[in-house]
Amino acid sequence: MKAYKDMTKDELLSLKAALEEEYKIAEAKGLKLNMARGKPGFSQLALTMPMLDVINSQSDMRTMLGNDTRNYGDLDGIGECRRLMANILGVPKDNVIVCGNSSLNIMYDTVSRSMIHGVNGSTPWCKLDKVKFLCPVPGYDRHFKITETFGIEMINIPLYDDGPDMDMVEQYVNNDDSVKGIWCVPKYSNPTGISYSDEVVRRFANLKPAATDFRIYWDNAYAIHHLYKETQDNILNILSECEKAGNPDMVYMFTSTSKISFPGSGVSAIASSLKNVDFIESYMTVQTIGHDKINQLRHSRFFKDIDGLNAHMELHANLLRPKFEAVLTTLENELGGLEIGSWIKPRGGYFISFNALPGCAKAIVAKCKDLGVELTGAGATFPYGKDPEDSNIRIAPTFPSPEEMDEAAKIFVLCVKLVSVDKMLEGK
Repeated sequence: MKAYKDMTKDELLSLKAALEEEYKIAEAKGLKLNMARGKPGFSQLALTMPMLDVINSQSDMRTMLGNDTRNYGDLDGIGECRRLMANILGVPKDNVIVCGNSSLNIMYDTVSRSMIHGVNGSTPWCKLDKVKFLCPVPGYDRHFKITETFGIEMINIPLYDDGPDMDMVEQYVNNDDSVKGIWCVPKYSNPTGISYSDEVVRRFANLKPAATDFRIYWDNAYAIHHLYKETQDNILNILSECEKAGNPDMVYMFTSTSKISFPGSGVSAIASSLKNVDFIESYMTVQTIGHDKINQLRHSRFFKDIDGLNAHMELHANLLRPKFEAVLTTLENELGGLEIGSWIKPRGGYFISFNALPGCAKAIVAKCKDLGVELTGAGATFPYGKDPEDSNIRIAPTFPSPEEMDEAAKIFVLCVKLVSVDKMLEGK
């Protein structure tokens, strides 16, 4: 196919007319498809329904240590669930605190605690003149909303195929004591799907922060969310690497079963050094009596161990793979060679990141919405919702059925073509 940039004005006008006819046909279909957020589909949720039969009114509600999950106790989570979450993160059980259904809640609490009480005895951030966070972009919009809510200044850091621009990260962290944290989704990153290389992880671990209360917010949300059994990404364990580098307290790791069991009724966890864990728990004793231990017991008995988790995630992958491939095949067949967009084929995670021509993302998303296909808002993958290039679009293929996903992908490429033609005609 001929690249749009190589077309004459007459060729572009002719193409535009043909695309507008396609648009009218699509408009008449009255579609209503949602690709706005990374929600599991109905079939995925059905995989975990047997978990609800694991515990009933006749069940022994005691943990392996004999603690009654119906009662008070186990502030940091029941032992078997701590071990289960430790398996996901690849850390010792003693470094893990199990919480409620949302890791986002833990991240919010962690930032909030730092603002109000400081970090392990440091000056509370609310008493400082300036607090900054580094934000690899494109990234996770809900991360950025947390720091924005607290008035923390966010700094864009380019995200490459192997991780963030570590030269920039080192420059900021090692020389500016107002830089207190960095958001990271190190494996199958949201939204690009890339995973951090060994070199990047080691450079993180070997940072020399100007601020003693600097922390890496390591959101390993997609730790076991592979799409392919044969080709899976593996990353170094940041907690172990930090310990080797003499920075044992520098990282907070987060994960949850939100996209493993039930998003609304899963379990989440934070892992860190024992010093950090003790500090967090000292405030948890004031904040809560404890999280839902019956749900923790249910998860532990259903999944049992890392092998059980991995087997369950293979079932998820079998459902998700056709949806991802429907989008990727359509992108390649319809846009390959046109030079009006680029994308990465992820090996796991929940998203496909698409980069349109600069200045086109908002228009593409708007046109898709007019045709009944809801996408994440353009700019959402950047702090303050401002994509400097107006280029990045996050595609979430998980919620629609494979057939709906195929239809939505066709609508998407049609809108990309239409907006790109208009962009090209501006320069003719």
